[in-house]
Amino acid sequence: MTSARTRGRLIERLRAEGIQDETVLAAMSEIPRHIFIDEALASRAYDDVSLPIGHGQTISQPYIVARMTEVLRNGRQLNRVLEIGTGCGYQAAVLAKVAKEVYSVERIQPLYERARKTLRELKMFNVSLRYADGTAGLPDAGPFDGIIMACAAPALSAALREQLAVGGRMVLPMGTQEQYLYLIERDENGFRESRLEAVKFVPLVMGKA
Repeated sequence: MTSARTRGRLIERLRAEGIQDETVLAAMSEIPRHIFIDEALASRAYDDVSLPIGHGQTISQPYIVARMTEVLRNGRQLNRVLEIGTGCGYQAAVLAKVAKEVYSVERIQPLYERARKTLRELKMFNVSLRYADGTAGLPDAGPFDGIIMACAAPALSAALREQLAVGGRMVLPMGTQEQYLYLIERDENGFRESRLEAVKFVPLVMGKA
């Protein structure tokens, strides 16, 4: 259930569901999703579903990971990317394949420690993990040409938005009862917001790390 053939079937499913960015599909084909989840769930690692990772959090559905990464990339080379909500590290690993530098923030310490260990095992040396409350972003490392939020926020954080470089894109789920994927774009004239599609994410955990 963790073979290259099984992984290949997932990629074909993502392609059939509308993911067109072959760079993103290639990245997801390379990442062994089963090592990011508990061994007891390994047989479901390449199903297109979210799975529990403990502490009330989940590893995102592969389609959502692919879709958010595709929207973030928009066919361009990503240089510096910020992820809010590392979780188990799967999204960060995918981003590491399509961006030069990835910064990822996680406020739940056991998840942070586990993600750091897994990413080291995969030799993802272009990922910098921070144990912190990600709602304020990482102003010391910005600006970023891509920002991705792996948990649902009730509203857009002004602090995060300001860390987006001119020409940059931010992808995030917003909402409480109903959640939608949003794209925030920044150009010389300011910010543009677009609502993309309905999604379902775990809520953003707020507070000090």
